[in-house]
Amino acid sequence: MKKQFSILLTAILLVGCATVPITGRKQLALIPNSQILPLSYSSYQEVLKESKLSTNQQQVTLVKNVGAKIQHAVEEFMAKNKLSDDLEGYAWEFNLIEDDAMNAWCMPGGKVAFYTGILPVCQDEAGVAVVMGHEVAHAIANHGGERMSQGLVQQLGGLALTVAIQEKPEQTQALFFTAYAIGTTYGAMLPYSRLHESEADKLGLIFMAMAGYNPMNAPVFWRRMDDIAGSPPVPEWMSTHPSHEHRIEDLNAYMPKAMKYYKPPHGTLNR
Repeated sequence: MKKQFSILLTAILLVGCATVPITGRKQLALIPNSQILPLSYSSYQEVLKESKLSTNQQQVTLVKNVGAKIQHAVEEFMAKNKLSDDLEGYAWEFNLIEDDAMNAWCMPGGKVAFYTGILPVCQDEAGVAVVMGHEVAHAIANHGGERMSQGLVQQLGGLALTVAIQEKPEQTQALFFTAYAIGTTYGAMLPYSRLHESEADKLGLIFMAMAGYNPMNAPVFWRRMDDIAGSPPVPEWMSTHPSHEHRIEDLNAYMPKAMKYYKPPHGTLNR
């Protein structure tokens, strides 16, 4: 019986494996977007309903414009790598929430929220692109879906996986809220692991470079974050993130690859 269980679980995990773009890491992905995206869109609307959207049109326009450029870069990257199917069902949206939290996040399906508190750290359009690229990268890498899949395995075990996915939508919903913690403090998602953060940093550099933003702005942004946030203490949403110094080192190490994707807009040298 144990052998049969092991074989079944192994088969399910193999079927439910996906590959993270760029890094090539294999990840557990048992729950399809057809189930995740409706939950994402519903939760996102709840966050917007309970939040105060910014009325600063200059800042709102900045966030939306940068978001649109990152979106285009993502779609171009996925198309070139024959991964456009991974974006099926995406309904991109970029909103600025009036809140002092130094925070931003992207839910599955391209639903992005920026908080006004992070804009002073961003300082300019390039800084916003650093954050936007990083947060969108979490969604493209399906980090939340991976957490949900891990939770499904832990809670139900291999024998119940297919039943839970197909016949227990309420279980999927519970896993979604556990994975993202939407609706709690600031409507912010749970912190990702250091592995996920490192992956999002790399993908984010590529996306911002393809969008026409110099990826060398990323280490500069994190240096400003270090100057403002300090250590300790750090904001709650960064509690499981890499240290700023380690993050900057990793970004600089990956920079030569990211710069290959960088195409400065006409008439600019550094953006």
